[in-house]
Amino acid sequence: MSALTYAGRTFRFSVDNGVVFHNTYSADGTALHYETVAGPAEGTAEDVRLHAAEVAPGVFLVGWTEASGMTVTHAMNLNAGTVHAFWTYETPDGRVGELHTGTLEEI
Repeated sequence: MSALTYAGRTFRFSVDNGVVFHNTYSADGTALHYETVAGPAEGTAEDVRLHAAEVAPGVFLVGWTEASGMTVTHAMNLNAGTVHAFWTYETPDGRVGELHTGTLEEI
């Protein structure tokens, strides 16, 4: 695997549903600090451990589990500045999943 080129960088991730995150990746690419800067959960932040793999040059599959039990997977294309995201979470009616797209901008 080549270098995790997202490591040590911070990106603004703007999701198609209006939610915006600031995602800061650790220098070794194994951890993420995210802050929700727009949307219903604005003001929330968390540090998570990452599972990551480069699946094509500049394209990374990155996943984690949040303290709430929400699971998140990003297919991050640093060449195009895009993300395909899939997350799951519990509701009173059971676990649901959502697929979203978004853009990345280094900040």
